[in-house]
Amino acid sequence: MNENLRVVFESRNRQSCADRALVLTAAKIPSQFVDDGASCALVVPADFSVAAMRELQAYDEENPPAPPEPVRKIDYQDPLPGVVGYVLVICLVAGFAGFSFFQSNWFSAGRVDGELIRDGEIWRLFTALTLHSGIKHLLGNIVFGVLFGLFAGRLLGSGIAWLAIILAAAAGNGVNTLLLEATHRSIGASTAVFAALGLVAGYVWRGKLMSQSQNRWSNRYGPIVGGLALLMYTGTGGPNTDVGAHLLGFVCGFGTGMVMTNFGELPRDRHSQTLAGTAAISIVVFSWGVALLV
Repeated sequence: MNENLRVVFESRNRQSCADRALVLTAAKIPSQFVDDGASCALVVPADFSVAAMRELQAYDEENPPAPPEPVRKIDYQDPLPGVVGYVLVICLVAGFAGFSFFQSNWFSAGRVDGELIRDGEIWRLFTALTLHSGIKHLLGNIVFGVLFGLFAGRLLGSGIAWLAIILAAAAGNGVNTLLLEATHRSIGASTAVFAALGLVAGYVWRGKLMSQSQNRWSNRYGPIVGGLALLMYTGTGGPNTDVGAHLLGFVCGFGTGMVMTNFGELPRDRHSQTLAGTAAISIVVFSWGVALLV
């Protein structure tokens, strides 16, 4: 190729340059691919520049760029009733357990116990979410539960969000119990906290609530990466941390969020949210009722 060259195409997208290089090759037009690390270009001898431009114009007309995927508008909901209910429930249970209300040992009655859950005491998957080993444990789960609960409640509404969180967290406890030895025991709302985080990540990603155009991995997988980063940063520290419960809470929450996108538009009215929130609290109350009576 001689030194008298003309640039006929330039882009930061190397695939776009490669595709057009094939077009010129098919048209028997000599070309050279130039890449400086930041962008790339196609150059051709000056005598072929007009023909090359004509071929590339025809290619562009036959292959118009795909329109960007529409970003769904998010109709944010009121998250406060859900997080207030969450704080009240775990604080009330902490008080009841601390003073052994009803002359019961709330910890032995409600904690995750692998052997007893295998024997059918499924309610422990829910009751364990409301128990804490001390004030530091309780405060930590209040802070992060409120934070992630606000995100979930704004996205899905307080009632639906917390019903989904409780079900996903119980599933996380169940899977974690089955994967570990029968002697495994645990308590804490942290499984629910990370179920809330996973719920938001899964719903946002699967529902395409963020821009996923331009085929950029940061756009397509941003919610997943962000959720995992928060999980790693907030859910893996401390010698007594049940990392498996945190991870499986996140995974079950993520899966729940993905499934919920298949339900179409979720109900946003107050009545539906109240029903879902009542169902969430009823599950916890019923589980404790059974736990204290058995």
